Amino acid sequence: MDQQKTGNFLKCLRREKGLTQEQLAEHFHVSSRTVSRWENGNNMPDLDILIGLADFYEVDIRELLDGERRSGTMDKETKETVRKAAEYLNTGTERYTRRVRLLLLAGAVFWFAASLIRHTGLYQHAVLNAVSNFAEGAAIGMILCGIIFTSRYGQRIRAFKQRLLKRQ
Repeated sequence: MDQQKTGNFLKCLRREKGLTQEQLAEHFHVSSRTVSRWENGNNMPDLDILIGLADFYEVDIRELLDGERRSGTMDKETKETVRKAAEYLNTGTERYTRRVRLLLLAGAVFWFAASLIRHTGLYQHAVLNAVSNFAEGAAIGMILCGIIFTSRYGQRIRAFKQRLLKRQ
């Protein structure tokens, strides 16, 4: 696969649609610098974005990878293979998402416990004050980690799954 050729093809397809790099970047929730790197052949899009680009430009994934238009359409076997590869990638991310949700839930429970100890006046005891401080710190840490983990990356995974479900 020639990344330069693929990048030039991506640039041609974008220009055919009359889009700027910024508009395309906004559509796929990436930076315009990322689009520039794709078009210069420095980087290649992730698999989920590559599938999205093929749908967006109404071309075959093989055409994107080869960097040129082909006559004919993508055969059913190739399409099925790509779908299975995407499902394989999503299996790991589903487990990851469940873990992040458990992390957020544990953070909420710790926060509730800390608040309960503080508001009932039990924090005046040294041991319960230490427990309350620990629970509050753990809650803040868990919630911050959950927020970071579920930011833009989580949105991209959900959008990719939606595109796959629409095709089936």
